[in-house]
Amino acid sequence: MADRPLSELQREVDQYISQFKEGYFSPLAMLARMSEEVGELAREVNHQFGEKPKKATEEENSIELELGDILFITICFANSLGIDLTEAHNKVMNKFNTRDANRWTRKDTE
Repeated sequence: MADRPLSELQREVDQYISQFKEGYFSPLAMLARMSEEVGELAREVNHQFGEKPKKATEEENSIELELGDILFITICFANSLGIDLTEAHNKVMNKFNTRDANRWTRKDTE
């Protein structure tokens, strides 16, 4: 699938959620769901890069899918609160490019 802007992803998720009577979960429920997804990501990272191998009985999963789940719930959370994720991203990048401009050691650009 081609690169798509965040606004399009937000619309796609909203169209999906809008077909159900339940709609978006409450902010607290979404935070709990997000925490659960981050835990699943941590488990996958630990299996792949840590000291805890998967049990033979555990189903196959991937870091990519877990990040996708986190992206989905993040979009749901933003949509439910009327937050434009492109605007949020721009504000965060401005913060990193100003406040944190000299925080890290830059690579040589030669």
